[in-house]
Amino acid sequence: MSYTSLILQAGYLIGFVLIFAIIFAESGIIIGFFLPGDSFLFTLGLLASQGRLDILLLLVVASAAAILGDSVGYATGRRFGPALFNRPNSHLFKKENLEKAHEFYEQYGKKTIVLARFVPFVRCFAPIIAGIAEMPYKTFLFYNVIGGLLWVFSISLAGYTLGSAVPNIDHYILPIVGLIIVASLLPTLGHLGNQKRKKNKGQTNG
Repeated sequence: MSYTSLILQAGYLIGFVLIFAIIFAESGIIIGFFLPGDSFLFTLGLLASQGRLDILLLLVVASAAAILGDSVGYATGRRFGPALFNRPNSHLFKKENLEKAHEFYEQYGKKTIVLARFVPFVRCFAPIIAGIAEMPYKTFLFYNVIGGLLWVFSISLAGYTLGSAVPNIDHYILPIVGLIIVASLLPTLGHLGNQKRKKNKGQTNG
């Protein structure tokens, strides 16, 4: 059963509680990195266009979850930062994901908190890295709010707009979601490709 099917079957109130929980975990809790952030929001927007969810309530709940989730991630980084880098790998924690987010932060600085919203895997770890780097919380909160609102509104409203414009959009949800997943992975693949080229160049020069 998919997350969206579970939400629709759970009832309206419980459904939005589940939406909040999934976005919250995917935004700032380490074990939430595997959750379907982009495709999930897009699909929820599609469902809202069909009258199965309230679009305004969706935007409010998802935005609040994204912002609060990142704030928890930041607090985790401030409190447990060094220990996280020394933590052994497990099924739910891969140190390499934390290291990738650290590289992303080093490259983009404060903008990482906004840009990482649109990069799977990095999205979950970026606020933790900001906490480890002791970014002032007021600065972090500013970029956190901007990034959370941009992420939720752009992807949810894209799904809502497409669903409103295309008749019988529910017949095409699976291929559309597949394209969203592929598109969301492209920035990560591009970043990894750049890092690999830099590493190979350094080895060649050395």
